[in-house]
Amino acid sequence: MGNFTAIVITALAALAAGYGLRLIYAKINAKSTEQISERIIKEAKMMAETKSKEALLEAKVIVDRERKEFDKEIKERKQSVQSVENRLNQREENLDRKIDALDRREKDLTGKEKNLSIKEQSLAVKFSEIDKIKEENRKALEKISGMTREEAKKTLINEMEKESRQEAAILAQRLEQETRENADKKSKEILSIAIQRVAADHTADITTSTVQIPNDEIKGRVIGREGRNIRAFEQATGVDLIVDDTPEAITVSAFDGVRRQIAKIALEKLIADGRIHPARIEEVVERVKKEMNQHLREIGEQAAIDAGVPGINLEIIKLLGKLKYRTSYGQNQLQHTLEVTWLAGAIAGELGLDVMFCKKAALLHDIGKAVDHEVEGTHHQISADVAKKYGESPKMINAILSHHEGIEAPVSPEAFVVAAADAISAARPGARRESVEHYLKRLEKLERVAREFRGVSMAYAIQAGREVRILVEPENIDDKQAQVLAHDIAKKVEQDLEYPGQIKITVIREIRAQDIAK
Repeated sequence: MGNFTAIVITALAALAAGYGLRLIYAKINAKSTEQISERIIKEAKMMAETKSKEALLEAKVIVDRERKEFDKEIKERKQSVQSVENRLNQREENLDRKIDALDRREKDLTGKEKNLSIKEQSLAVKFSEIDKIKEENRKALEKISGMTREEAKKTLINEMEKESRQEAAILAQRLEQETRENADKKSKEILSIAIQRVAADHTADITTSTVQIPNDEIKGRVIGREGRNIRAFEQATGVDLIVDDTPEAITVSAFDGVRRQIAKIALEKLIADGRIHPARIEEVVERVKKEMNQHLREIGEQAAIDAGVPGINLEIIKLLGKLKYRTSYGQNQLQHTLEVTWLAGAIAGELGLDVMFCKKAALLHDIGKAVDHEVEGTHHQISADVAKKYGESPKMINAILSHHEGIEAPVSPEAFVVAAADAISAARPGARRESVEHYLKRLEKLERVAREFRGVSMAYAIQAGREVRILVEPENIDDKQAQVLAHDIAKKVEQDLEYPGQIKITVIREIRAQDIAK
């Protein structure tokens, strides 16, 4: 019991001591916290004062900068306003000067108007006096002639009409006679001018083409084993391939010029490539055919441009291209077509007819020859059918059909022009194979006749034999003698040669002075 009491007392004493210590610690801690709070508040106040000062300084800086910018902008605006004001003042001064000038001009015009009014009044008085004098003269003339003014006018008109009719009848009779006399001569001149303006070159094509090869070993490769390559080639192209003893050459033969050209190009490509077998042959030929189609279109388009005929249908363009590889009596058909087009245009221009119609009809007149080996019928009928298919007029179809005599009668002057141009192109010296030799002999004789005269150094026949240009020795022939020489040569040509139309003789005398600088 005594121990328990001692323990309780001890515990109470310890509890009292702990409570006392807690009170002491609480007082100490409260005092420390108060000091810390005061220090924090003091530091916060100091920081706030610092921030406030910094904000004020920054605000002052911003305000100063804004004020400077504002002052600068105000200054620039004042300068701009001053510049505008100066320009306005200058314009106002210019307007004042113009107004002053207008005022002066108005005063001048007013003065001139017054002067004109005075002159008009003076002229009116003079005209009135002139009218009175004319009236007095008229009355005096009527009294002398015994006729009034209207009667005299009627009599004069009748006499003038009678004389005019007589003179017109005489003139008409003379013109009719001159027209009849000159019609034949004029027609020859027109045809001669048209031929001279064209004077186209002539190229005679044949039915074979030659392909050059680097050596004769290629011939064996072209033939192939048991002839399989040559058979494949002939089957793909539709031509005959002639491989004979001709050195370094293979001949392609075909009536169709387009097929012959395709075969020639394909064979050249195969030889250059070196791979020659049936599959390769078919591949190359097919590619060349596509290229040829494009090539024919380009040729046709160029022909239409050269002929000066726009707006041609695309299919007709392709047919025109095919004419390049078609010949007739040795005459290239595309060249003949273009020549007829130019001749028809020239003749129509001379006669005052529809030039564009004649050119187009001439361009289409032989278009059927491009397919006459594929379609039944004559070439002019095929040409007319093609033109009709693509919407050409009956007048155009008649001009195409009637370009050969006896087929259909021409219904327009333009149809006659196309027929004449076609005949001129076909009969022109040198146009067709059978007349080339005669044509060349005539040119040679023409030059030989000119060279026979004394003083002639050289003579050249040009313009398809329509002109001879003669160069003379200047030391032996003077200017006057040159004129006489031209006349003498012309007379000699008339006597010794037979030729259509006219031949122009041109004598050229040229002096060249030379020296040597040492």
